[in-house]
Amino acid sequence: MPSTARRSGLTSLMTLLLCGVAAGLVVAAVAFPASALSGLALRAAGGSWDDLPAALKSPPTLQASYLYANDGTTLITTFYDENRKAVSLSAIAPVMRKAIVAAEDTRFYQHGGVDPRGVLRALVANGSSGAVSQGASTLTMQYVRNVLKTDPSLTPQERADATKDTVGRKIQEMQYATALEQRLSKDEILRRYLNIAYFGHGAYGIYAASRTYFSVPPNRLTLRQAALLAGLVQSPDADNPVTGDRKAALQRRSYVLDSMAKAGDITRGQARKAKASPLALNPSATPNDCVSVPANHNDWGFFCDYVKQWWDAQPAFGRTVAQREQALRQGGYKIVTSLDPDTQREALDQSLSVYDYDNARALPIAVVQPGTGKVSALAVNRHFSLAKNPDGQNGYPNTTAQLIAGGGGVDGYQAGSTFKMFTMLAALSAGKPLSTGFDAPGRLQTKWPDSGPASCGGYYCPGNDNPSWMDGYRTMWTGFGRSVNTYFVWLEEQIGADKAVAMAKKLGITFRADSDAQRAAHEADSWGSFTLGVADTTPLDLANAYATVAAQGKYCAPTPIVSITDAHGDRVSAGGPDCHRAVSKGVAAAAADAARCPVGQQAAGGHCDGGTATEVGSILSGRSVGGKTGSSENNATETFVGFTPQIAAAGIAANPSDPSDYVGSGVSAAVDRAVAQTMRTALRGTTSTELPAPPARLTGD
Repeated sequence: MPSTARRSGLTSLMTLLLCGVAAGLVVAAVAFPASALSGLALRAAGGSWDDLPAALKSPPTLQASYLYANDGTTLITTFYDENRKAVSLSAIAPVMRKAIVAAEDTRFYQHGGVDPRGVLRALVANGSSGAVSQGASTLTMQYVRNVLKTDPSLTPQERADATKDTVGRKIQEMQYATALEQRLSKDEILRRYLNIAYFGHGAYGIYAASRTYFSVPPNRLTLRQAALLAGLVQSPDADNPVTGDRKAALQRRSYVLDSMAKAGDITRGQARKAKASPLALNPSATPNDCVSVPANHNDWGFFCDYVKQWWDAQPAFGRTVAQREQALRQGGYKIVTSLDPDTQREALDQSLSVYDYDNARALPIAVVQPGTGKVSALAVNRHFSLAKNPDGQNGYPNTTAQLIAGGGGVDGYQAGSTFKMFTMLAALSAGKPLSTGFDAPGRLQTKWPDSGPASCGGYYCPGNDNPSWMDGYRTMWTGFGRSVNTYFVWLEEQIGADKAVAMAKKLGITFRADSDAQRAAHEADSWGSFTLGVADTTPLDLANAYATVAAQGKYCAPTPIVSITDAHGDRVSAGGPDCHRAVSKGVAAAAADAARCPVGQQAAGGHCDGGTATEVGSILSGRSVGGKTGSSENNATETFVGFTPQIAAAGIAANPSDPSDYVGSGVSAAVDRAVAQTMRTALRGTTSTELPAPPARLTGD
């Protein structure tokens, strides 16, 4: 219902008459000569809704975005240019509403946007003092000024003009205020004002202010807290009691309490009691960006950083990265992520069980849900921090490098024989059965020319790491279980190395290193060593690739998102599962069956006869699990990736800053255990599900 229906014709008439003359005099009586005042009444007139700037009709309030863990309540961090979150009037304590009216505009509910009494009172006070000692701005006029000075559609000069003490600006402000009051209710204007006002100490709006000064939501503000906040809007930075003048803040609080008592909102006794009370601040800093995650969870910063990487690639939030970043910091989104705090904690603990924070070597671990691509954890034995590292410690214990998901200059690490999975999937897709046999020699001369250290007779000539255990007649089951290099290089030669490279791409392996990308694009058919994991990858890419096998061949792009809602509470269609079939169910089931051999379990047909990570089967006893170890050349890195139908995880031990610092084979078993223990925690509370048995006959992809 239009507010004019509730206001007297006399008030409207007085407002219109005084708009030009008295309002101009408030400023001009002191600042302007008499000649400047002539004609003000002719230039001033009541405003109309249609003439209002769009920002006043529907204010584009800048709001912080909030990032939560998968429970939707555990805050990871916030992103903002201005620390602000808009709330409804019902979410603001009534005592706060009364306090701001008493502090700034006692006749707010009586006037029509411009208060004639206030104008005349200010005119008299300013004329007698010889300075502008008393203003005449109503809450509505203050709201107009606040919107215009932050309106992103205006130029910097236009925003600056919105706060200048000029007659023209004051008249326009009054016109806009009267127009607003013709369309909006008093409660709506009050709500907008409380959500846009600056309360000092970086807090914009009442939600941020109540959290910043008292660590409570605005609906729980007490009388003395509300009075203090209401008193701050006049001089928010100078009077704020955290870094400003505490005495001035108390004086302003007393003024507000007296005004409330005078208005009948509280008794004189309540005012006296509140004025005698201490400030009782309980300040809290609102985190901003990934380096501000809770101090006791600074490992969450790596996950937060991955969210930002993901966000910057989403066209739903803007055409450019800059626009998407702006949307994140100003759009007021609620982002519920897939981060599982329990799994994250376990992954970090397990990483630290292998290498502590002060070790140059690292064990990044990633955990993914098959069938959705949701990332449950990204952990590494590092602090996500910009803090300076001790002398001689390059990149540890503090770093913001994305060591788990890659990107931002991090290409990843060689994952060794875990890449044999891609050769096996390509062979299965080509119709070769798991029983495909080959008498694997200790060293195999291939058809690919090569002059490197692994060459013989001018051709690529790889060997087995443990000939006495690996050499001999092998199938995909036993070749995968015992990680027989010569078997898989031979298998790759049969199907074409380019097919293995293409399969890796289909399962989400990204070639971030330029040399790898060039070879994958132009020399894939001669990349005989590809199956031995010589290309860099990341724990996240690797875990998600194996998750595709666990999900019966359905590839889902990794995502850190459960849900996103905008500032209006509407669901944003971004971050949901993005899945497609990468290989047939039969091919995936066959690969999963062979993957049971390395972890000490038995394939459906009983074909396993040894594995490189048999302890994993014991740790995950009662679960149907598959996995694969990987050692790069000279044991520079050690890797394990495991999966069940519900979870997939990967960890790669490496020195991120010095690839020549080989971690050694001695850490292999510890990496296996760390990933398996992380998986066990991630699976807690879930029902055991069997990996499907392979079909009698493959149908390809």
